Order: sequence, then structure tokens, then C-alpha cells
Amino acid sequence: MNVKKVVSFTLALSLVATMFVGCSKKASSEDKSLANIKEKGVFVLGMDSAFPPMGFEDEKGTLVGFDVDVAAAVTKKLGVTLKTQAIDWNAKEQELKTGKIDCIWNGFSISEERKNNVRFTQSYMDNHMALVVLNNSGIKTLADLKGKKLGLQGGSSASEALDSKADFKKSLGKVVEFKDNLTALMDLEAKGVDAVLMDDVVANYDISKNKKNYVILSETLATEEYAVGLRKGEIQLKEGIEKALKELAADGTLSTISKKWFGKDVAKIK
Repeated sequence: MNVKKVVSFTLALSLVATMFVGCSKKASSEDKSLANIKEKGVFVLGMDSAFPPMGFEDEKGTLVGFDVDVAAAVTKKLGVTLKTQAIDWNAKEQELKTGKIDCIWNGFSISEERKNNVRFTQSYMDNHMALVVLNNSGIKTLADLKGKKLGLQGGSSASEALDSKADFKKSLGKVVEFKDNLTALMDLEAKGVDAVLMDDVVANYDISKNKKNYVILSETLATEEYAVGLRKGEIQLKEGIEKALKELAADGTLSTISKKWFGKDVAKIK
């Protein structure tokens, strides 16, 4: 390559680099997601109202839970008011896209499919997709569920976990979808289904809190991570939430909230 070509090539690279920097700055300047929330003064959290202990209705009909407490602490850091809003979990991404809610924050699992429509914050908690059966059912392994009825929440990551285990799914007699996990567990108790595929966080809470006659199989279908779901372009809001979460971890607030709901510190952010 002669000197003239080298100079031309160098100039071309510089031009491309400048274009990328310019585009980056433009995208950054156009993203006013955090400023918009602060200007509005309210942060609307969309959630499943039957997903204890992450988020659920208490005896008075108030939405409470681990995620609600953490979100309240985050919004206090951001200087805005938290508003919780129960949504149809099957329509959660549409609710976010149309602006009816500002985030999906209720045991919301990260998945490759969801990444196409949602911008996730960093994960703040781990979860396993587990199988729950009646204590006296005789079901001990995945193989024991051959030809049986399996229940799960429609629109949940349980469906993706089941799809990832094609042989196991094929072995089942029937898969039944429910509006939420608590309804699925009620059907399990009534012996309408033989097992429920669900978050072990919820299963463990229901077993310990309500003294239910359920057991969780030792075999799990997937390991998951919970995070906050935002609209794709909302980088500044994502960073604002993450900054607040780190501050809450540093001052011990996250640990306190974890111990309130789980009896131990379950938060990943330290």
C-alpha cells in the first residue's frame, strides 16, 4: 500500500470513528427517560398482583412485596413517587410499550426473547424454575410426570423453560395455562393438575407462609435472573435505577428488605 492510500485509509477510519461518536452523543442527548420521570414526578410500576413475596395484594387489597419495597426505596432516591399498578401479565410488554406503565418490576425474568422488546437493568436476584407437586403424590422426579398434567402461568418464563426441555414437554400428558401462579397452585391442591412449573421463590414462600402440603422437586428446569424491564431506548433511566440499587445495597437497605421477606439477604447487588 503506497503512502497516498495509507493516508486515505486513515482518514476514512477517522471519519467512521467520528460518525460513531456523533451518533452515540446524539442517542444519549435524545434519551431523556430519567429526566422525563423526574419531571412527571411519578414512577408507575406494572406488576402481577398474585406473585408473593415479590408483589401481591394483602388482606386490605394493597399491593405489597419485596419488589414493591425495593422500588419504593429506589424512587425515593430518584425523588419521585411510586405508583403500583396491577396488570395482565400476558400483556405486560404491551402495557410498557404504550406507556401505561413505566416499568415491569415483579419477579421479571431476563430471557433472550424478552430482550427483543425490553431493556433490562442488571439482575438483582436469582431464581429457579421449579416443579411443585403434592406431598403425597408419589412424584419424585421429572420422569414420574410422564403422561401427567402440568400447570403454569400463561405469559410467564415457565413456558420458555418448558420449551427448552423438549423431551420432557413431549412426555407430558397435557399443559394447562393459568392466569397466575396462585390459581395454578389452587388447582394443584384440588388435583386438577399433577404439578405446577413456577418460580421457586413463590413456591417456597407459599409453602412456608401458608403451610401448604406441597413439595418442590430437586430437579429444576432453568436458572433465572430477576431484573427491571424498561423500554428499549431508556438507557438513562436504567442507569439511574442501577445507581440507586447500588446505593441501597451499600447502605444496607436492600439487605433489610430481603430479610423482611425472605429471612435472609437474597439480593445479588452488593
